[in-house]
Amino acid sequence: MGYRILAEVAMVMHFLFLAFLTVGGFVAWRWPKAIWAHFAVVSWGVLSIVTGMECPLSVVEDWGRRAGGQAGLPPSGFIDHYIEGVIYPERYTNLVRVAVGAVIVVSWAGLVMRRRARTRREQEASAS
Repeated sequence: MGYRILAEVAMVMHFLFLAFLTVGGFVAWRWPKAIWAHFAVVSWGVLSIVTGMECPLSVVEDWGRRAGGQAGLPPSGFIDHYIEGVIYPERYTNLVRVAVGAVIVVSWAGLVMRRRARTRREQEASAS
């Protein structure tokens, strides 16, 4: 039972990781220090796509499922099992990646613009 719970926690963490990957830049609009965590998550995402590295969360989930007597993840991993072909057809993978990248770029650009506007307001306030 404990292994199955571990596998489920790893699965939920993986979904949260992907959600933060997509919208973490917007989270940084409210909490600017979150941009560093978001940068790390985006870096890992790019690295895993470019190199094909297996995510540690996938390893933990697969191990927990197998140790708990369930079927493990397929060799293609978490994304292929839970997302591609389930949320969107596999043929749209590159389009989805580009869309996620665009969301990240927009969120980071917005963060920069917000910081510049705040700095400008602070400078105007101190000059008054």
